[in-house]
Amino acid sequence: MRQQGFTLLELLVALVIAGVLIGVATLSIGAFDRGLRFEAERLAQLLYLAREEALVRGAPIRLDLHEDGYRFIMLRDRRWQLILDDRDLRERAWQGPTRVSIERADGMSVVEFGRDQVGPPFALRFERDGESVTIVSNGLGAFELR
Repeated sequence: MRQQGFTLLELLVALVIAGVLIGVATLSIGAFDRGLRFEAERLAQLLYLAREEALVRGAPIRLDLHEDGYRFIMLRDRRWQLILDDRDLRERAWQGPTRVSIERADGMSVVEFGRDQVGPPFALRFERDGESVTIVSNGLGAFELR
């Protein structure tokens, strides 16, 4: 009498193959261009986090924007230094060339969070491939996409 079914080795091989296929599919989806709105939503969340970090650490944190990406820097020892000890506030690249403009009522062109609960309101406008998204801050820690 012959037993029917799969051996343990056959099941393990099938699981390994399935795992590799799922991994490849996940990586290919991760490389997909998520679009300007997705990036703006992520940046809005990071701005909230940077604001909270500035309050907790008691040191100003600034958003440093450029065409290729952005990073957060902190004032330490009277110098602006890249934040290296926080994986969320690390330097990030845009998915493609992105034009960025900052609008503030006081005319300054910088986004900075300090030890105060209230900061100046601002609007960050992002443009890429004919698409535009704006992050609006009310100065009280709320960031809204438009």
